[in-house]
Amino acid sequence: MTLILGLNAYHADSSACIVKDGVLLAAAEEERFRRIKHWAGLPVEAVRWCLAEAGVGLDDVEHVAINRDPKAHLLQKALFAFKRRPSLGLIRDRLANSAKVGSPLEELARALEVPRERIRARLHPVEHHLAHLASAFHVSPFEEAALVSVDGFGDFLSAMWGVGRGTAIEVKGQVFFPHSLGLFYQAITQYLGFWSYGDEYKVMGYAPYGRPTRMAEMEKIVQLHPDGSYSLGLDYFRHHAEGVEMVWQGGYPEVGRIFTPALEELLGPARAKDVPLTERHADIAASAQAMYERALFHLLDVVQRDTGQEKLCLAGGCAMNSVANGKIYRRTRFRELYLPAAAGDAGGAIGAAFLVWHRLLGHPRGFVMDRASWGPGWSDEALARFVEGHRAAIEGRGCRIEAATDDRDLVERVAAAIAEGAVVGWFQGRMEWGPRALGNRSILADPRRADMKEVLNLKIKRRESFRPFAPAILRERVADWFEEEDDVPFMMQVFQVRSERRAQVPATTHVDGSGRLQTVTREANGRYYELIAAFERKTGVPILLNTSFNENEPIVCRPEEALDCFLRTEMDLLVLGRTLVSRCG
Repeated sequence: MTLILGLNAYHADSSACIVKDGVLLAAAEEERFRRIKHWAGLPVEAVRWCLAEAGVGLDDVEHVAINRDPKAHLLQKALFAFKRRPSLGLIRDRLANSAKVGSPLEELARALEVPRERIRARLHPVEHHLAHLASAFHVSPFEEAALVSVDGFGDFLSAMWGVGRGTAIEVKGQVFFPHSLGLFYQAITQYLGFWSYGDEYKVMGYAPYGRPTRMAEMEKIVQLHPDGSYSLGLDYFRHHAEGVEMVWQGGYPEVGRIFTPALEELLGPARAKDVPLTERHADIAASAQAMYERALFHLLDVVQRDTGQEKLCLAGGCAMNSVANGKIYRRTRFRELYLPAAAGDAGGAIGAAFLVWHRLLGHPRGFVMDRASWGPGWSDEALARFVEGHRAAIEGRGCRIEAATDDRDLVERVAAAIAEGAVVGWFQGRMEWGPRALGNRSILADPRRADMKEVLNLKIKRRESFRPFAPAILRERVADWFEEEDDVPFMMQVFQVRSERRAQVPATTHVDGSGRLQTVTREANGRYYELIAAFERKTGVPILLNTSFNENEPIVCRPEEALDCFLRTEMDLLVLGRTLVSRCG
């Protein structure tokens, strides 16, 4: 038996996974246990849970793989320091952060109270973008594919591309610090007044409200090159000279201002947080999204031409841009696409682990990630016991507890409630891996109601009105409702809703006629599939509105968090396994 512990550590979205003999057993982000979004640092609680789920101790693990390697690209780092002469503070901060990578085994041993002499695992630093490539290719169904990773920065790179064949990954190109599409998008996100870590999705959601009228300015910020790479107009950025303040340890990640005053001279005054959004801001968001897409498809065209592949595995933080992902078939020659459930840094834990399994240990491929349910889970019986243990508190809040007799009874009851306008907290089985709620930790509602977006924001989500909600659709119905057809199990692509269908699902159709869909199959999530099918039988619509089960917090992990979220919001129905908790009156 070979056990590999994979880590994304000392960075935002820290996470852990465990792989046994080439098969993933468990994976989870630290934020779900700490209850702090994007938690940065060493994922002690995720490791603790992964080991318990596998029934092993830290001293049973033979290999620990971490998705960063401070020794990577030392020559390029030295040349940059010689040419650019960055501030001493920037150099000191980078050295201090890199030094942490050598100590995760010692820190884990202390945190888990395992004597260091009992730890026999070897530590394997894996280059950041190589881990991204592996996180997509090594768990995909493809034997051969083009591979692309694009993000902010990792190990002095912002992008890497190449080709995967069998268990081998051949790197064909890279983009080095200080040039980065991810940093470009993050700078515009800050400029538009969205300062929280991970707010880029707000710009993506806001872009359809504007027009790309500022492309001339965007072309000064990002320049494209014939080899598929790109560079930044560095006058608009701080990171390469004076550095950017970053907090990556033991809590919520914070990133200081990325852009310089030159960006405001180019685009006008940056928006303060409390200033209303205007048409100018919408046009800048639309232009930034258009520039990102132009650069991405430029890179993909070169990669496709150079590799000759029609299959693509895409990863890295920028692969979370589901709007661009949804255009890949129309804008490139790629015909099959695999996007992992955790394309960002959290997914690097899985990539590092499988890279050790294949490259270092020489084992063949066999595992395919076709579902996202790799986190903590509870049986129907355990959930029923949990509710019974909280009966007094639940009934004291004016709620009623009922039990479905079987799955058919369950889905019929819940589908009927949704069709009648109920907002449902749906908690089933194992928690999802990655940033999306995919039918195990979801809030579900009726997509036919034009006012449902406002209802959800008023009752629960309390988020910006321009942000869309997602449609979860039966896989076999996709062609009937969307202009494109593909497997989208992890909600990572935005497709256009067919024009004749848009009026039927206004709550999940964005202002530009699009929807960030999730395709649902009986094989991957049978109970969720049957619920959507029951809703279709009642309404003729094979779609449910699906959003994450949370209220400005990480997605709920345990039933305690689900019940707490239900009671403090205005959700109508909570479904824990086959147990239903409903508000009376």
